[in-house]
Amino acid sequence: MADDRNLANRLRERLGDSTEERLGKALTDLLENPVITGAIGRAFDAREKATQAQELAMGALNIPSAADIERLTRRVRSISQRLEGIEDGIDRIDRSLAPRAVEERLQAIEEKLAGVSQTLEELVRSQPKNGASSEPRPRRSTPKFTRRKRAPVDKLPTGAPSTEAPVQ
Repeated sequence: MADDRNLANRLRERLGDSTEERLGKALTDLLENPVITGAIGRAFDAREKATQAQELAMGALNIPSAADIERLTRRVRSISQRLEGIEDGIDRIDRSLAPRAVEERLQAIEEKLAGVSQTLEELVRSQPKNGASSEPRPRRSTPKFTRRKRAPVDKLPTGAPSTEAPVQ
């Protein structure tokens, strides 16, 4: 029984090797044949022309082609993604404007206002009643200017020597 298996394996290997070689050689010969390659090329051209004719006929009947459906699918996905972004933005705005959030913000503002009011009251209480301050008033940082009188126009020097005697 072991001899039968060995014999079958050897026969299979010999036939397998020779069959693969024969099949490879036959395919190479076919592909190198110009008649066969020309026929394959014409078959591919005919297939492309049939596809174009099918698209034209479907367009004439107002039926979308596979390319049209694919393009439409991409556009719908794009619009869907944009809508999801808009929905997320609206949700964020809705959360920030939720009544609870507004209430919390108002409460925080009221607490700060109460603190400022308390500080202001303490400052008013610490001021003397008669309005006189215990601190001296600060001096004016800018001097008070007075308007100078101008000389009459006829008394201005002209640059020419004067014939009159200087006034002393």
